[in-house]
Amino acid sequence: MSGDHTHHPVHGTAGGAPYVALPPTAVDGTATGSTRLIVAWPGFDPPRTASALAASIPMTGVPVWRVYLDLPARPDGGLGSGAILQTETIETYCTAVENAAQHLPAALADIRRDLALPDGPIGLVGFSTGGAAALLAVARDVVPVSTVALVAPVVAPSRAARAVEKRSGLERSWTDRARALADRLDLGAIAADLAGRDVATLLIGGAKDRVVPAREITALRDMLRRHATGPVESTTFRMGHALAAEPGTEARAPITEAVRVDGVLTDWFRERLATPSPPTPAHTHPAHTRPADAQRVDAPAGEAQPVDAGHGAWSLDAGGDASQTPNTVEARCAEVSSGR
Repeated sequence: MSGDHTHHPVHGTAGGAPYVALPPTAVDGTATGSTRLIVAWPGFDPPRTASALAASIPMTGVPVWRVYLDLPARPDGGLGSGAILQTETIETYCTAVENAAQHLPAALADIRRDLALPDGPIGLVGFSTGGAAALLAVARDVVPVSTVALVAPVVAPSRAARAVEKRSGLERSWTDRARALADRLDLGAIAADLAGRDVATLLIGGAKDRVVPAREITALRDMLRRHATGPVESTTFRMGHALAAEPGTEARAPITEAVRVDGVLTDWFRERLATPSPPTPAHTHPAHTRPADAQRVDAPAGEAQPVDAGHGAWSLDAGGDASQTPNTVEARCAEVSSGR
């Protein structure tokens, strides 16, 4: 483990997987309640690593620790490529999702030890493959979870593969065992295991996503609501599947889509895990001043970018399009419409 527990990112290993932990650096909010930690998983598509995900969606305005944890495995190709049609890739996917959820308690114990954090429920964030792992962890109740945000989660790996077949003209070479493993990780079926839970859930989809079409995000939202899993919200951005440029393994300055998603995640978690700090007189603390650490973590020299200063409560119509990049929460909400 390396880093300053108070002001700087901490790098370590938890449950056998590397992680990057970002400390609470928000100056305009205070953590409330018992959730003081968010754990986030990357995907098989960019961003593919903990460090790349931390640079893409740092959620700097959330005044709790955000820990970005590598998945247990990673294939050579993304889920939107022909690689998903191979048995080896889909088995790697299933193993990564299952093991990430299964090993979360051990990883969490290591993280709490390293960061000297008390027990309590956590927030979960997952992108793509990591989104499937996050929902599976909640469904299996492996650790107490208060909030979960899924960004372009792989709702059904079999349907993702079928879409690639149609685009490429190739056929799957999956074995019967591989097909069975993939069917077990259909999130629509997993949703029934969350019945009666009280876990606040946010779903974010991409209108141009060819791996997880927006209609699948809407269908998953409706499924979760039918099972009364807790409050469920969803929104759609005019974006594809990736949240970073290829290869998506190193920390880089965030792309536009990532900045948009980061803003919504930040506002949503702040609404549930924090309260705004009282305003400080301008002569003692200039408005909007942020510490030097409140920037995109690990971005190359000259590329670190401060997070949008607009934080606070927000609401989105189900299935709305938040494709623009407004400077305030109110503007983000105003630009949402179901027809965009």
